[in-house]
Amino acid sequence: MSTATARTTPLTAETAPPGALLHPRTLGPDDTGIVHLGLGNFHRAHQAVYTAAALAREEGPWGVLGVAGRSVGVADALQAQDLHYTVAEVSPDGLRCTIPGVHTGALVAAREPERVQRALAAAETRVISLTVTEHGYTYSPRTGGLDLDHPGVRSDLRGNRTAPRTTLGRIVRALQGRAHTHGAPVTVLSCDNLVGNGSHTRRLVEEFVAQLPVAEREELTAWIAAGQVTFPNTMVDRIVPATTESERAAVAEAIGVRDEVPVPAEPFTMWVLQDRFAASRPAWEAGGALFADDVEPYELLKVRLLNGTHSLIAYLGALDGHDTIPEATAQPFVAEAAHAVLWREYLPTLTVPDGVDLDMYVSRLFTRWTNSALGHRTRQVGSDGSVKLRQRIPDPALLHLRAGRMPHHLALTLAAYLCCLAPSAGFDPGEHAAAMADPARERLSTLRARTSDGPSFATAVLDDGLLGDELPEHAHFAARVGAFIDLIHTRGPRTAAAEATGSS
Repeated sequence: MSTATARTTPLTAETAPPGALLHPRTLGPDDTGIVHLGLGNFHRAHQAVYTAAALAREEGPWGVLGVAGRSVGVADALQAQDLHYTVAEVSPDGLRCTIPGVHTGALVAAREPERVQRALAAAETRVISLTVTEHGYTYSPRTGGLDLDHPGVRSDLRGNRTAPRTTLGRIVRALQGRAHTHGAPVTVLSCDNLVGNGSHTRRLVEEFVAQLPVAEREELTAWIAAGQVTFPNTMVDRIVPATTESERAAVAEAIGVRDEVPVPAEPFTMWVLQDRFAASRPAWEAGGALFADDVEPYELLKVRLLNGTHSLIAYLGALDGHDTIPEATAQPFVAEAAHAVLWREYLPTLTVPDGVDLDMYVSRLFTRWTNSALGHRTRQVGSDGSVKLRQRIPDPALLHLRAGRMPHHLALTLAAYLCCLAPSAGFDPGEHAAAMADPARERLSTLRARTSDGPSFATAVLDDGLLGDELPEHAHFAARVGAFIDLIHTRGPRTAAAEATGSS
């Protein structure tokens, strides 16, 4: 098919290239067994691909009804394309395109809330899964508990049962419906980058339920306690950038038709789950998923070595004027800092899971970060740091501090983040830092305006609870963060990174 035709012919079930579908049978609404909250790129390049592999091995009621929160773009595009889209694995070797073909519908919760709630509460729904990012759990970064000041949470608690505004509200109201009608068991499966994501989700659900009127919560509390709902912990791993027009053009050239919502992704993918499902589950192991009694070692390996190091690369790279992670990692000072924080500060706080070749794992990380064909952007990795860094910095920093060691590169990570989000007057962090989205940006800027130098700013930030309650007890850590802030502002990120490396 010519390029001109490829740009005008839309991707549908009829135009999908032969052999491109991972799961070749077209699914209908009656095939729904999973309702997934969060219709973004990560779900469509990760869980959906594993589900396609499971269905290719054995048929079952495991079609996925995808639910976007508010954005209509992806849902409407999927509906126009018969729920088909392309996963484009991008590497220096070229482009490999597949079409998962597992979705049975695409809804928008803000637009059709009643349909979403009915689907979540349906007896046929065996798994409620979610990828809503750390920010989507509406918990307080200061306490780790449910954010009772969040306007959506307050609305949902006041009795908004048919059109909840938050992810937790949608889940809890659906569980109420299930407990009160058919009582069919269900698994709530978090696929977000939160340590202990299943346990964290369960705790937030229980806190939400505890705030309901007594008449509403008694039946639901007993039903959950009876084991009718489970919350397995999972570890998810795949780098999935945002889609750009260049990806659309490349996919059109590769498959011969126009896909409005392709998903670029790296070839590497990993998924580790606790096999604690209240009902049945797909055979995700057909796609390479691992099942383990204890997911935490895998979670910490990923959250610290991959995600924690990734954050430092993103903030240093953005401050140095680099748009993408590969561009940033190609800078010797960034690569050196990344190696230092990984080997010297994160790794000593971990127990490496059995069967993991550490040297190979780390080597693969740097290969992934230098995948120039993928072009993962520093602004994307650096966004929502106020939520992400709470998962990545406090525990390892405290382990070092209590042992009498200063974690210089963890301090540098926090300092670089603060310089990106709340720079001092007269310091320009650059366009990539300015483009980072973060719910704490305004609060951090207010604290910055009230303080006169880096150490006082770092102390104010830690005292404000950005990284929990324990780090403020270590004044020398705040002083080190502050010194790096001042160094970045006066002499730039390269000098600050060299100082951190020289001090380690």
